[in-house]
Amino acid sequence: MIVDDLDALAAPFEEHRGHLRAVAYRMLGSLSEADDAVQEAWLRLHRAGASGVDNLRGWLTTVVSRVCLDMLRSRRSRREEPLDAEPERVGAAAVDPESEAAMADSVGLALLVVLDTLAPAERLAFVLHDLFALPFDEIAGIVGRSPAAARQLASRARRRVQGAPAPDADLTRQRGLVEAFLAALRGGDLAALVAVLDPDVVVRADRTVAPPDGRETRGAADWARQAVQFSRAAQGAVQLAVIDGELGLALAPRGRVHRIVRFTIDGDRITEIEILADPAQLEQLEIAVVPT
Repeated sequence: MIVDDLDALAAPFEEHRGHLRAVAYRMLGSLSEADDAVQEAWLRLHRAGASGVDNLRGWLTTVVSRVCLDMLRSRRSRREEPLDAEPERVGAAAVDPESEAAMADSVGLALLVVLDTLAPAERLAFVLHDLFALPFDEIAGIVGRSPAAARQLASRARRRVQGAPAPDADLTRQRGLVEAFLAALRGGDLAALVAVLDPDVVVRADRTVAPPDGRETRGAADWARQAVQFSRAAQGAVQLAVIDGELGLALAPRGRVHRIVRFTIDGDRITEIEILADPAQLEQLEIAVVPT
């Protein structure tokens, strides 16, 4: 049954949007994907209607969870069908970087990185039970397992989360500088890039990145001008990454790391930059790309 009166559904749906967005973000680690999952829940509610649903919040949570599970299992196959023929988005807005950062801060960067290492069913069981107190009987129906198996999934995920190393106390400050660095590079903003660099910054690149006479550069202004000229790569697959416990950048198209950038930070400036692309060196590093 398709419900014609969108207003009758929109109001109760909006009451639960914040909860649904929080659930989806913790499962997916990406605000844009979380909004897509919430939108899909709205579409399904519109198609099915709310008649016969005693607990709308629980029904929507289940729907969003199943959508997220499907997205986690097939992240490389994005839905590309236009939404022109579907009901309009209810109060949806474009995702902005500040919203993404605020949501990430509310969850914790370290937790997002650890969650991204979990299998989809483990992640869903842990998020729904440990973060949102959903009973295992309900989780079991979503993941297609028994309640005992769902409990085991959450327990296994919990051990992974609890066993993760404690994040650096300065991780938030590091993130601010690294994000400012990346934004300046993507925007080709020379002044903004120089602003986050120490005037005497030292930039070192390995043999796979630069010739012998260009592996070390000193001085913010000179290097920044070169970097802005070659900033095209930063428009694509460059992502935040935790590299041996420190925040840096990784060039990781299709999830495979080809190059990383590590930073030495002193106060509110970047004093050293190291660029590595040697596969042998990359294999020795513990690299976790931060989901976006």
